[in-house]
Amino acid sequence: MAEPPVVSDPRVLRAIAHPTRGRILSELSAVGTARAADLARDLGIPANQASFHLRQLAKYGLVEEAPDQARDRRDRVWRPSAEHGYQVNLKTLERTTGGEGAVAVYKNHVQARAGYLVDRAMQDEEDDGGGDRSIIDSAIRLTAEERNEFAAEVSDLLDRWSDRTRDRGAERRTYSFFLVFQPYPPLGPTP
Repeated sequence: MAEPPVVSDPRVLRAIAHPTRGRILSELSAVGTARAADLARDLGIPANQASFHLRQLAKYGLVEEAPDQARDRRDRVWRPSAEHGYQVNLKTLERTTGGEGAVAVYKNHVQARAGYLVDRAMQDEEDDGGGDRSIIDSAIRLTAEERNEFAAEVSDLLDRWSDRTRDRGAERRTYSFFLVFQPYPPLGPTP
C-alpha cells in the first residue's frame, strides 16, 4: 500500500485543523464518496455550509470531485484525495514560513478533539443507547523495531477495515478511531 501523502504546506494543516473540515474529511474517508447534501445531513449542518467547506478542502487538494459517481453533469460528488489520510510532521512544518502558527492551531484542535472524544466515550451509556463505545488504555513494552512493526500492523488493520466498510450503507454509522501511541509520558501533576 502506498504511503499517505505528506502535508508540507501550513495552509493545508490549518484546513485540516478546522473542526468542520476535519469532520468532513473523516466522513469522506469512512464512506468513500458523498454529496454536500449527504455530508450536511450526516453532520447536522446546512448544505450550503458543507458545500463551502468542500470547496475550501478542494482548494488545498484534500478532496476532489468524483465525476464517475455523479448522476449527471450537474451532480457534484466528492471523495478524499488521499484514501488513507495524510502524514503530518509537525517539526518540519514548524520550520516553514507560517508553520509555527499553523502547528499551534493544529495542536489546539487535536487536543480539543481528543478531550471531546474521551468525554463522549465516558458518558453514561444510557445517554444514547450506549454500548457502542470503547476506551482502550494499555501499556506495552517494545523495542524501537517492534514499535515500528506494531504501528504498521495497526495502520494496516485500520486501512483494511476502512476499505472493507467504505460505503453509505444505512445500517452503518461512522465511528471515530483515535489512537495515541507514544513512550509512556512522565507522571504529571496529580489533580
